Amino acid sequence: MAPEPLAALGRRAKAAARILATATTGQKNDALEHAAEALIGASGAVLAANAEDVARAEAAGGTEANVDRLRLSEARLGQMAGGLRAVAALADPVGEVVEGWTLPNGLTVRRVRVPLGVVGIVYESRPNVTSDAVGLCVKSGNAALLRGSAGAIASNAAITGALRSGIAKAGLPADCVVLVEDTRRETVAEFVTLRGVIDCLVPRGGPALVALVVDHATVPYVIDGDGNCHVYVDADADLDVAERIVVNAKTQRPGVCNAMETLVVHRAIAPVVLPRLARALEGVELVGDEAARAILPGIGVATDDDFATEFLRLKLAIAVVDDLDGALEHIARYSTGHSEAIVTRDYEAARRFTREVDAAAVLVNASTRFVDGGELGLGAEIGISTQKLHARGPMGLRELTSVKFVIEGDGQVRS
Repeated sequence: MAPEPLAALGRRAKAAARILATATTGQKNDALEHAAEALIGASGAVLAANAEDVARAEAAGGTEANVDRLRLSEARLGQMAGGLRAVAALADPVGEVVEGWTLPNGLTVRRVRVPLGVVGIVYESRPNVTSDAVGLCVKSGNAALLRGSAGAIASNAAITGALRSGIAKAGLPADCVVLVEDTRRETVAEFVTLRGVIDCLVPRGGPALVALVVDHATVPYVIDGDGNCHVYVDADADLDVAERIVVNAKTQRPGVCNAMETLVVHRAIAPVVLPRLARALEGVELVGDEAARAILPGIGVATDDDFATEFLRLKLAIAVVDDLDGALEHIARYSTGHSEAIVTRDYEAARRFTREVDAAAVLVNASTRFVDGGELGLGAEIGISTQKLHARGPMGLRELTSVKFVIEGDGQVRS
């Protein structure tokens, strides 16, 4: 059977969005609770479908990071269901009065949060994005139009099937979630041009996908950008704290966008801290600049490309700088504006770092791995925006709303 045309899928999502926009908080919460139950109830089918996707990825020579992003388990399914329930427990942003005032002529003016409408998500590999996106979209009153990758199609179809059944059980349209099952490359180019259907597009994937969106999209979009993240160990750092943060930021899950890719160290403590960190980072491929290699002669040479690369694996670039200014300059040159961290006991250094680093998230004495919607109390995230308009950083419920002016009078006319 030929796949349903994108335009028809879009019309279904648009119709559901109109109903969802007027749903009560209770209805939306019930839908997410039922969706979580349905996902756990379908765990056998979901894991079987995921095993097919993983087997294909491994046979095709997929990288360790890509296969890890794709692979599901009972624990990860539990986390996905937990994410849905966590979003259900959050405050509903729809209807929130952002601000209000009364004009001298007696008109009352309010800015009120409203859903965007249809949120289109085009993404690669990670099937957990499916449930995260659905949870956030439904709670914020938006229909989710999903176009995942060919490599995860079996997983995504099984997950969306479960979520749709749960949402329908709660009395909302199943088409609050619509999956594009046509995985031909041509459909991505068509997807990003669905004007009149998609109100906001969120691409989650590698540089090629982001470039396609930037070059061809005719709908509004928010870029979920690369994560070339740095941890700077300052001269006044607590070395025990630095070791914990560096090891966690690099090794806890290296294939994700908030993992550290470059370690920057103050020259005054580099001879002490670098050998210690190198021992702690056993199994990580280390490359460094000339100063780092003088202290760690066994590591490789770090090129400009290394310092500019999001490795997404157990590889780490090391730079030694003279002072905080040098760290700020290095980060400004190579950062993708995702997440940057400083380890220091110097209050003024921390304040300068948070003021001067231009990134969506800046951390003091904490791992970059915390830059995640779930970890930051958003319940889940639909992406981490590295742009500066509308949304920046982990995108939760409020970032999936817009505002409209509600103006009330008693017969006023403009003179």
